[in-house]
Amino acid sequence: MPEVTKLASPLDVGGVRIRNRVFLAPMSGITDEPFRQRAYAHGAGLVVSEMVASGELAKGRAGCDLRIRHSGLPVHMVQLAGREASHMAEGARIAAGEGADIIDINMGCPAKKVTGGYAGSALMRDLDHALSLIEAVVGAVQVPVTVKMRLGWDEKALNAPALARRAEEAGVKMVTVHGRTRCQFYQGKADWGAIARIKDAVSIPVVANGDVGSPEAAAEILEQSGADAVMIGRAHYGAPWTAGRVAATAAGEAPSGVPDSPKAMADYIAAHYEDMLALYGIESGLRQARKHLGWYLDRHAADVSNERRKAILTSFDPAHVNAALREVFSCEGETTPMRSAA
Repeated sequence: MPEVTKLASPLDVGGVRIRNRVFLAPMSGITDEPFRQRAYAHGAGLVVSEMVASGELAKGRAGCDLRIRHSGLPVHMVQLAGREASHMAEGARIAAGEGADIIDINMGCPAKKVTGGYAGSALMRDLDHALSLIEAVVGAVQVPVTVKMRLGWDEKALNAPALARRAEEAGVKMVTVHGRTRCQFYQGKADWGAIARIKDAVSIPVVANGDVGSPEAAAEILEQSGADAVMIGRAHYGAPWTAGRVAATAAGEAPSGVPDSPKAMADYIAAHYEDMLALYGIESGLRQARKHLGWYLDRHAADVSNERRKAILTSFDPAHVNAALREVFSCEGETTPMRSAA
């Protein structure tokens, strides 16, 4: 995999040094502080906050502070979404004031609740308006600004090269491209080759995203797109070490901190669970953590009974959840090899 080796080298983003070229994608409701800290500890080069609604941030809505809070990592990157230039500029100023080293603008989210508000990938339907938001953010902060986008709104409007080119002219320092249109959502296979058109249109770094979850896929997307880095999203469900594993392979090293026994997996999940409860409080933390618990069980304890799985995911007692997790993984047996943690 000759292409994948370049992922081990640092990348400069507007003067900010990124330690390698394998990134954790921003995912709403997922890449909170505990998740980002784990992904970075495993070796991800860059981790991005959950998408933050700029209007809510500008108005001081509850919960936004948790999304932009500095996690103590060397590079703190915050992603903003919105449709109003004034809110985007103010949100960027607030995030930078809280320690953000890079501000990312979301022009790729396909969710209806986002595009219905003319934000996210809906901005690709009006490049003039999209540019006004980019200019507002770039003008509001001294830190580098980046943009995440899709190939276009649909197959009839594959305008990502034009948006990337205009973004670079406005001062954007890096673009990330998901190899699907908005209308595809996550269906079908991401078109990695199409990302090459964006790479040809700009001189700033281009990050390729979509359907990457292994060193082999990372090598292939680099070869087809010519991109400078890769960003990995959904492959992290139940496996926060995924980007780190790809980065380690690129460097010819063993991945760092991946649980290698049933007991280690139980300890890992319990620690993640406890960190989420500490961040959100018990009531909200229980709700926020359930999807992660479900992914861990699906991925690493697929034989668990439906009864036990339901008990873990519906319990309101953290002590019960921890005890049940240990029971599940003790059933694997201390000498039984773990299912693949890839």
